[in-house]
Amino acid sequence: MHMLKPVVFLCCSIVVFSSCSNSKKLSALPAAKNITSIKFLSEYEIPYNLNYKNTTVGGLSGIDYDAKKDCYYFICDDRSDINPARFYKGKIFMGSNKIDSMHFTDVVSLLQPNNTVYPNKKSDRLHVPDPEAIRYNPITKQLVWSSEGERIVKEKDTVLENPSVIAIGENGAFKKDFELPANLYMHATENGPRQNGVLEGMSFADNYKTLFVDVEEPMYEDGPRADITDNNTYTRILKFDVATKQNTAQYAYKLGTVAYPSNPVTSFKINGIPDILNIGDNKFLVIERSFSTGHQACTIKVFIADLNNATNIKDIPSLKANTNFVAATKKLLLNMDDLGIYIDNIEGVTFGPLLPNGHKTLVFVADNNFDIKEKAQLLLFEVME
Repeated sequence: MHMLKPVVFLCCSIVVFSSCSNSKKLSALPAAKNITSIKFLSEYEIPYNLNYKNTTVGGLSGIDYDAKKDCYYFICDDRSDINPARFYKGKIFMGSNKIDSMHFTDVVSLLQPNNTVYPNKKSDRLHVPDPEAIRYNPITKQLVWSSEGERIVKEKDTVLENPSVIAIGENGAFKKDFELPANLYMHATENGPRQNGVLEGMSFADNYKTLFVDVEEPMYEDGPRADITDNNTYTRILKFDVATKQNTAQYAYKLGTVAYPSNPVTSFKINGIPDILNIGDNKFLVIERSFSTGHQACTIKVFIADLNNATNIKDIPSLKANTNFVAATKKLLLNMDDLGIYIDNIEGVTFGPLLPNGHKTLVFVADNNFDIKEKAQLLLFEVME
C-alpha cells in the first residue's frame, strides 16, 4: 500500500557500522504460540534515498529473516519507476539489546518468466508489478513474493492486472505462480479486490507446507472499507498448499476502526493488514495499520489472531450476503501509540535472532514511500512468553 502523507516531518539519520553481534542465531524459525506481550527495545532508521549498488533504497514493504545464514530479506515496492523491481539482502547488528547498525549485502532484480526485469508504466502499463511481501523458504531455498496488481477504471484508461504470489530463486529468477482463486481477480465493475488493497502480507506455516496470505482491505463483495466507526469490516486471510500452489481455505478477519478522523474529513484514511506472521497452531500476529490524512504518524496495532474455530469461507462469495460464518478471533497484543515514540508506515514483521537471555525477537520495518517526510524504520521488540 502506497500512502502519500501531506504533513511535513523532517528527519535525519546517522549510520554506524558494526562488525559483531551479541544476539544468538537460530537454526529454524521458532514457535511462539504462547506470546503474552512484546517489549520495545530500540529503533533504527535507514537513511533516506540511500544509494546501494546504483539503486535507491526505500519503499521497504516486507521483511523476512533466515536464521541459518543470518540474512534479512527486504522487498522494495518500487514499481520499476526508480530502478527495476527488486529485493535487498542485509544484515542487522545488535548489541546490548538494541540495533547498533545494519547494512545491505546484495540487491536482486525480480524477474519475469522470460528472465527479464519487470517494466514500469511507461514501457508496459499492463504488466507493472506492485511488490508488497516477501518470505524465504529454507526447505526449497526459494523466496515467495506478492504483487497487488492494478485496478484503474476510467472512461479512457482501464488497467486490470490481477494480483499474484510468485516463487523465485535467490537470484530473482521466476519459478512458479501460485494459483489465485477467482475472487481475487480484478474487475472493471465493483467486484473482487479494491485497488492497492490486496495481497499485502504473507507467512509460511506448518513447517513450510502452507503459505498464508492476507488481503489488506475488504473486497467489494465482503463489505465497506474501515471507517472511524465500526461498520463490520471483514477482510480475508487465504491458505495455500506450498507443494500444489493451490488455495485450500479462506478465513474472515474483522478489521478495527480507523484510529483518527482525516483532515479534511473527506480525504484519505485507511485501516488494513500490511503483514501477518505465523506463531504456531493456526495462530498469527496480525498488524493493523491505520493512517488518516492530517495525522502524520500511523497507528499500528498488533493482534494475535486464532483461525482454529474460524469458518472456511472459500466457497462463500460475499460476506455481506452471507453472514453465516465465524471469523478468526483476535486479541490485542500492543498498540504502538502507547510507546510514546513516532511510528511510521509499518508494513512488515519477522522473527529475528535470540537475545542473550534466550528470548525471541521481532523486527518490524516501515515503508517510507521514497518520501523525505517519512521514515524507513526498523523496530526491535523482545517477545515475552
